[in-house]
Amino acid sequence: MSGVDSTPCQFLAVFLSTVNYLRKHYQAGRTAFWYAKVGTVSTLERDPGDGMVQVLDQEGGVVGDVPDLSEEEFVAMYRHMKLARHFDERAVSLQRQGRMGTYPPLSGQEGAQIGSAMALAEDDWLVPSYREHGAAMVHGLSLKETLLYWMGDERGSLIPEDANVFTPAVPIASQIPHATGMAWADKLKGDGETDRGFICYFGDGATSEGDFHEGLNFAGVFDTPTVFFCNNNQWAISVPRERQTASETLAQKAVAYGFEGVQIDGMDPLAVYKATTEALEKAKNPEEGERRPTLIEAVQYRFGAHTTADDPSVYREEGEVEEWKAKDPIPRLERFLRDQGVLDDERVAAVEESVREQVADAIDAAESTVRPDPGSMFEHVFAEQTPELRRQAEEFARLREEYGDEAFVEE
Repeated sequence: MSGVDSTPCQFLAVFLSTVNYLRKHYQAGRTAFWYAKVGTVSTLERDPGDGMVQVLDQEGGVVGDVPDLSEEEFVAMYRHMKLARHFDERAVSLQRQGRMGTYPPLSGQEGAQIGSAMALAEDDWLVPSYREHGAAMVHGLSLKETLLYWMGDERGSLIPEDANVFTPAVPIASQIPHATGMAWADKLKGDGETDRGFICYFGDGATSEGDFHEGLNFAGVFDTPTVFFCNNNQWAISVPRERQTASETLAQKAVAYGFEGVQIDGMDPLAVYKATTEALEKAKNPEEGERRPTLIEAVQYRFGAHTTADDPSVYREEGEVEEWKAKDPIPRLERFLRDQGVLDDERVAAVEESVREQVADAIDAAESTVRPDPGSMFEHVFAEQTPELRRQAEEFARLREEYGDEAFVEE
């Protein structure tokens, strides 16, 4: 090419060659690791080219290493998932009947929630978004308290002292810096050591928020014992995953923060349990050269609406929903446990009956709780009431006196 400076072309050729080499050898777009150890390879340290972690296929067949759980633990996992599903169905029904406020359904995400929560030790902390009803239940929060929260009763936010569960976060991603700060504080108290892990849940939409970047960047810099658990359910309300980021995976975003990320089948509870267990172990007891934090991307699907105020038929096709329902985590685990001789018709029936009774009891307990005084809504916003809140409270008191409580409270 006479008369043309070839230096930029040569530079571009070298650059593209380097990029192609990195793609071939590290495939950061498929997973998010930059090294693999010699010897036994865990879920978090496997070859980046292996793709999404899976233990059970769609039909419940074994395709990976089954975690070492007892028969009782397998049955407990199955029962927790059935309980979460039935609770979810009843909660949606309560909202439709006007017995509860807006509610975010979890159906389809039981495998991710139960599998990850069962990996937690009693002293570990769980920091939820607003959809982790099943995970919080496993870690000590009663269904009654969850119901009270979504019924608008502030007492539903009063977490029992023996449950290491943070209050739900409805603002998107706001809980991520909280989880990082909690984990860092625990590490500082232990002079750089900790025997507790902190798992933080959020959706795919949260990865587009500044709080996601700040929380993960801080965790990488200060090496906090945090497991960031992304429930990638394909839709951030009506925004599809492909409009959320151009990254091939969400897990690979961990590379930018200097720690590991892994993409797993979020509708495979055993894969979820395995990956979360390993991430928590690394958070508490990292080997030399390992960073404590991990980003887990659990690929899954929400079968229902974003919340009961949402109509998903406006933005997604029914065929897509049915395709994902074929991957349902509950029958997948049930088929596996039947094949192992752990479950049979009688045991399944007993589980279903106990689940119905437990949910019915929780609803009765929540609905029989004396309603809070309407004026209490002004008492829990700030530690000390601001002048504006005081003005609103006084105005509300005047309206109650003028019109009576019948205008505000349904019996």
